[in-house]
Amino acid sequence: MKKFMTFTVGAVVALTASIVNAADNVTIQLKWVTQTQFAGYYVAQDKGFYEEEGLNVTIKAGGPDIGPMSVLAGGGADVAVDWMPSALAAREKGFANVNIAQPFSGSGMMLVCRKDRGVNSVADLKDKNLYVWYYGNEWPFLSWMNKLGLATDGSAGGVSVFKQGWDILPLTQGDADCVSAMSYNEYWQVLAEGLKPEELTVFRYEDEGVATLEDGLFVKEENLSDPVFVDKMVRFVRASMKGWKYAESNTAEAAQIVVDNDDSGAQTVDHNTIQMGEIAKLTAGSNGALSEADFNRTVSSLMTGGADPVITATPTGAWTHLITDKALK
Repeated sequence: MKKFMTFTVGAVVALTASIVNAADNVTIQLKWVTQTQFAGYYVAQDKGFYEEEGLNVTIKAGGPDIGPMSVLAGGGADVAVDWMPSALAAREKGFANVNIAQPFSGSGMMLVCRKDRGVNSVADLKDKNLYVWYYGNEWPFLSWMNKLGLATDGSAGGVSVFKQGWDILPLTQGDADCVSAMSYNEYWQVLAEGLKPEELTVFRYEDEGVATLEDGLFVKEENLSDPVFVDKMVRFVRASMKGWKYAESNTAEAAQIVVDNDDSGAQTVDHNTIQMGEIAKLTAGSNGALSEADFNRTVSSLMTGGADPVITATPTGAWTHLITDKALK
């Protein structure tokens, strides 16, 4: 009997420990491959910020065939990094996701054009060949064209739009007059191919007034009714923002940490150090709490993208300060 009681007590203790540990596990799905676009999370893990909050965090890299909203909806992650257009489109289609934090206060989206192809101002975009990322990234561009009154069907006086792959070769080697780029990534690839800044005309979506929120943290809406989950997210966001602020102030170290976590071997310290310097400009103004004004601008941009807008009605309940209000105390 004594042995039985000892076994039973031990089993209960082990089960309890297992439950506690499971409750502290957090899996985050990134939008793209391992790079300093996600430095805050890798830094928080490397510097022990998650561990200090009692969390065991698994960071899942993304890629061209991985949709963060799909992974989140399927239960493959507790929280996902995604752009607001994709999240709101998924929400309107029936997947109730909620933005719980917004580490990025600025947008890195831009259109990079060659001056030797006659693009020096917005007025010069007429009748040009523009390469644009799709997969949900096209909506700010379409909103911008709609704002300018430029048709996107290739008709005279409008623009010809081509789906862009994940490189900038159409601009440096092909027929593109302009290509989509991020300020922290593809723009530098253009320069690496030999073009100089003075040979380029850059249109930043922020400057054009059509930028949408990027790289927010999203969860399933239903999970926010669970106090245990909410507590985990409060600790996760607090540690993640600590990671982001550390990365902003220590760009070279953050770049090294990211490269050390890259299983593909494709990332380099030099590239990620440059990238981290640009990323820091986008996160510097954020304490993690979403700006309602930025959200409203995003919604306006998505609803004015021409004949086929990404969302057709103003969303409600798509974001909350529940987590950041507690995390930032």
